Amino acid sequence: MSALALDIGTYSIKAVSGKPGQNVKVEKVAEVFNSSGIAVPTDDASIEKLGTVLESVINDYNLPRVDVRLSLPETIVSTKVIEVPPLSDAELASAIGWQAEQHIPIPPEELSLQYQILYRPNRGESGQMRVLLVGVRKHLVERYIDLFHNLGIELSLVETQILSVIRSLQFVPTDPTTLVVHFGATAMYLSIVHQGELQFVVSHLNGGQLLTKTLEKSIGLDGAQAEQYKRTYGLDETQFQGKVRDALLPAVNILLNEVQKSARFFVSNYPRESIRRVVLSGGTALLPGLVQYITNQMGVEVLVAAPFASSEGQIPENVNHPSMSVCMGLLTKDI
Repeated sequence: MSALALDIGTYSIKAVSGKPGQNVKVEKVAEVFNSSGIAVPTDDASIEKLGTVLESVINDYNLPRVDVRLSLPETIVSTKVIEVPPLSDAELASAIGWQAEQHIPIPPEELSLQYQILYRPNRGESGQMRVLLVGVRKHLVERYIDLFHNLGIELSLVETQILSVIRSLQFVPTDPTTLVVHFGATAMYLSIVHQGELQFVVSHLNGGQLLTKTLEKSIGLDGAQAEQYKRTYGLDETQFQGKVRDALLPAVNILLNEVQKSARFFVSNYPRESIRRVVLSGGTALLPGLVQYITNQMGVEVLVAAPFASSEGQIPENVNHPSMSVCMGLLTKDI
């Protein structure tokens, strides 16, 4: 049976349908401008506006309405990797509420909590177990449920964007320590994967639109022109007399500074380790010249996410592939 994965952003809505599994069989891929500008519905009016856009996308592309999987933006989620003494599943279930109160800044009565064991020492081994906590306010989850209920859809999976992105990259323990940078329109999500295991997640409230707005102000373009110039010329100093590159660099450096801070934070916690690789995901990953610029500034290998690498089926060439990482990660999950 086909499934539908949705990644709702303030700028665009990404959708991928296909047969889910480790090797997704892709059937349809769509990226549509989000005319509502709403990614997080907060009231009845926003539910109606976003619902109208989603209904149009699903109908126009004849997308499935069963096994619908949704990502939540990291900006409304609190994600934390904690260490606790080795516990059985039952002991952890009893203790997790107290742990969440210590680490998730959401009152218990308002908290919708999920957790996942990342590492548990074998019997007889020393060391702490590591647990991933993911918390979101209940009323926000309920708004999304209402949104899709109005469309006659019952969601089969809801999870955070960065978890979907990491799953789409299919890490194994032998991979080099990797800093994953996922660019959204209004936010950037950073995570570090060490020995195949998620170490931490952090959000930064600037994304691809920061670059677009910088061009609007610096060169005097309207929003559509600035977006086009950004995508076409980017950091290529040979294009447009290097004017677009010069205008973009201050904004790019704001984002890069956050990436470098995350790398330093990891090294401060693991002094014997270092970031060996950076993987860029999201639409801005294809900004011309960005890979080379980050490579020069950080001195590590920089790759662009290829979420369709292990899939088959109808994969269009004219779609921004890194922007589909979230959707492909959703479809890869076994539920």
